[in-house]
Amino acid sequence: MVATDVRPQADTPPVARMDGRMRLVLLVLLVAQFMLAVDFSILNVALPVMGEGLGFSLAGLQWIATAFALAAAGFTLLFGRVADLVGRRRLFLAGMALLGLSSLAGGLATDPAVLMAARVAQGLATAAVTPAGLSLLTSSFPEGPLRAKALGLNGALMSAGFTTGAILGGVLTELLSWRWAFFINVPVALAVLLVAPAVLKESRPEVRPRLDVPGAITVTGGLLALVYGLTTEPLALPVGVALLVAFWFVERRAASPLVPVRILTRRTVVWGNLAGLVAFVTETSLVFLMTLYLQDVLGFSPLAAGLSFGVLGAGTVLGGVLASRFIGRYGSRAALVAGGLLQAAATVSLYALGDDRGWLWLLLAATFAGGVGNMLAIVGFMVTATSGLPDSEQGMATGLATMTQQIGITMGTPIMSAVVVTSTTVLDGIGLAVLVNAAIVLAGAVLAGLFLRRS
Repeated sequence: MVATDVRPQADTPPVARMDGRMRLVLLVLLVAQFMLAVDFSILNVALPVMGEGLGFSLAGLQWIATAFALAAAGFTLLFGRVADLVGRRRLFLAGMALLGLSSLAGGLATDPAVLMAARVAQGLATAAVTPAGLSLLTSSFPEGPLRAKALGLNGALMSAGFTTGAILGGVLTELLSWRWAFFINVPVALAVLLVAPAVLKESRPEVRPRLDVPGAITVTGGLLALVYGLTTEPLALPVGVALLVAFWFVERRAASPLVPVRILTRRTVVWGNLAGLVAFVTETSLVFLMTLYLQDVLGFSPLAAGLSFGVLGAGTVLGGVLASRFIGRYGSRAALVAGGLLQAAATVSLYALGDDRGWLWLLLAATFAGGVGNMLAIVGFMVTATSGLPDSEQGMATGLATMTQQIGITMGTPIMSAVVVTSTTVLDGIGLAVLVNAAIVLAGAVLAGLFLRRS
């Protein structure tokens, strides 16, 4: 029987240390992933000022975020497979160029239409760069400790990027202008484009299969409808589910499927991605809940609330650094379980938060510990979901993982918002949502422990 827990193989010890080229590859890819994470959250604080400056209605403000989420989540699986077909480095560079140009356009926008087009383009760039970058990373580092270390650093900087984006958005908006939330991407994208061609090697299968057009249409349409239903119109959810079911049947008959059914039935892929979905749904939505608590209950300013999440960023960085050692010793299944249990315990403690600032210590301590646990689970998810597959399928595997990440980020806030509004006061609603959040984390950890056990 094949073990589903991912550990280094004793008979073929992997390279234990990174050489100089590996470090350069890692640096380029980490900078790109960090920038994408910053880009996701940097506009949150700036939305009201941006809407006022460009004439967005209050209802229209949500579309600044929704347009990005639709493109990023809807096209990520397709682009993950495209990366395998046309070349991962080529798609990575094209995505970085699009990100730089769209960020410049967004910063220069003078009306809502131009800004919305820029946000859609940023989402498409994210859908291209994230799976291409992750597959370049997984194919550049051998399976085992080095890949776990690289994924750990990637996960730590990605999560730190979400926190940095919230802080940076507030600082730039207050000191300069909301336009700098876009402009800041341009020099970083340019630097990556100048360095990456000399550092990254092209990576793609020797034999290129034909693109599965029916599969691409059904999965992209299904994901778009699913994200649209989660963020805007619930009636779209059945359409999304129907298209994704159709995608399953299309893939069973396709000669060159976008995602082979054997991959979709693989235990590590299924349960690894489910655990990753739980990790992203719960931690990103917990940031939303604590933002509500800090601003609506304790009366913090947006900038002060953003700075308070610096301890969460520190926790995720520590978790990412420790994850590779933990996985090397105990395996990825143990990382998913231990990380989930730590995150659940830290989250449930937030139920004790009161309505005065004397409780801030609990929030800081719990978000730090929860960040460590969440990042341990995220790295465990990435190692589990991409291990045991040949390099020719790494773009597809990382595309699935990226899709999981984007959907999780998109789902979390609407779910917790719906829980909060069921209570008569904001504090009571936050308390109930915290319990629901912790229960989801605990369920994910238990399921990972049960279904990823060695068989």
